[in-house]
Amino acid sequence: MRAAKEPGRPAPGKDGFEGGNAVRVVVGVTGASGAIYGYSLVRTLNELGVELDMVVTRMGEQVLAFECGVKKPELARYGRIWANDNMFAPIASGTYLTDGMVVMPCSMNSLGAMANGVGDTLLYRAASVHLKERRPLILVPRETPLHLIHLQNMERLALAGAQIMPASPGFYHRPKEIWELTSFMVARVLDALHIDHDLMERWGKHMAPRTE
Repeated sequence: MRAAKEPGRPAPGKDGFEGGNAVRVVVGVTGASGAIYGYSLVRTLNELGVELDMVVTRMGEQVLAFECGVKKPELARYGRIWANDNMFAPIASGTYLTDGMVVMPCSMNSLGAMANGVGDTLLYRAASVHLKERRPLILVPRETPLHLIHLQNMERLALAGAQIMPASPGFYHRPKEIWELTSFMVARVLDALHIDHDLMERWGKHMAPRTE
């Protein structure tokens, strides 16, 4: 795993600014319940010095305000926000280099559109770009129960190269607060992006090997 740039410094870009070695991640927030996951991810990536491009769907914006009390413009403090109908945004092109894209939370509607190659919004187009460019695309669905079409759409995306990471936090770290559950999922996303972090203690860190 690797670290991002030093926190607190201006985020250098991959297009020739300040050496161009920053970690750059695209984050999409859709209308599934669980907006706190996406909001926590954005804040954590910013704290780690990651350069962020964000796109929030109309329902994602409403759920973020309802569940977290956060309005879309407030996200601007963490990175660039692109309108979902702006197909001229940099993230719509494969020539715009990134280290991966995360859709967190990912609604079943958005997942189905991406699974079927729909590209009529910036979110869907950016996801398609990451698949065709063979870059990490991490989808964090938060839905239950799942019917067959949901599962088939996940299978199609997994076969195309996406990583499906359901919002299903573990409990072996004995969480006592909601933020500990959200941090668990954010940590798993960071692991998938190969970004160093200390959000949780890893299983087995202090275990002594068995000699029997």
